[in-house]
Amino acid sequence: QEFRVVVVGEEDGVLEFDMVGIDAAIANAFRRILLAEVPTMAVEKVFVYNNTSIVQDEILAHRLGLIPIRADPRLFEYRNQGDEEGTEIDTLQFQLKIKCSRNPQAAKESSDPNELYFNHKVYSKHMTWVPLGNQTDLFPDADFRPVHDDILIALLRPGQEIDVLMHCVKGIGKDHAKFSPVATASYRLLPDITLLQPIEDEAAETLQKCFSPGVIEIQNIKGKKVARVANARLDTFGREVFRHEGLKNLVRLARVRNHYIFSVESTGILPPDVLVSEAIKILMGKCQRFLNELDAVPME
Repeated sequence: QEFRVVVVGEEDGVLEFDMVGIDAAIANAFRRILLAEVPTMAVEKVFVYNNTSIVQDEILAHRLGLIPIRADPRLFEYRNQGDEEGTEIDTLQFQLKIKCSRNPQAAKESSDPNELYFNHKVYSKHMTWVPLGNQTDLFPDADFRPVHDDILIALLRPGQEIDVLMHCVKGIGKDHAKFSPVATASYRLLPDITLLQPIEDEAAETLQKCFSPGVIEIQNIKGKKVARVANARLDTFGREVFRHEGLKNLVRLARVRNHYIFSVESTGILPPDVLVSEAIKILMGKCQRFLNELDAVPME
């Protein structure tokens, strides 16, 4: 009855919100679903046609698999087990074909690889989407590509080249970490700081230094400096205050047991608010399946 969700803010792919009025088991289930059960698209198979770089084929394939791909997994189906080829509804195909060569205009005395060579650094931006089947018709406005263009894949020298074809499939973090849609998904309990009696003047200034900036505020009341709790949310649960004999018995530190502060940082595949809504749907689906199984069990 008291459950509510309060969105605090979103910035640079990080969503912070509060879940109030739930049990720890529900909060942790929500976190684990975000980490391991919200699906994404990632490189699953790498077909190496030519690789003369110093990076071994298997290491190259592993690096490519960990590059986050900007593709909405809700547009695709899971690939059937044993299916080697893939189709337009369950597979995204990318090509990486690049060769390093010398720069004939480079100064003779130069030792800078950026001047001496062309294409000596292989970045994720060199991966290009190759439509499968009728994907150009299915996704006319699609912009399937790596989330970041500046992920370094390999270093080349003149004559070395990489020519690979990649198949991206839909999967979940429970099967492999490369499918996890979040960089971090964590929660903490809301701090509760109580001043048991007025703290003034030098003691107030000392108290302010014991906490993170913004937690304790000093007000001027009738010519006296008086400490008050301004924003307990900013506290990081430090115990500095207990080192001061004159303060340790004047402050009570606790946590609100049913108030969870969540922080969800997306890898960029989907916005964090979409990831949260998808995780909620998955959790609701799990609950519904459990209730259906309970109904199916005959009662004695």
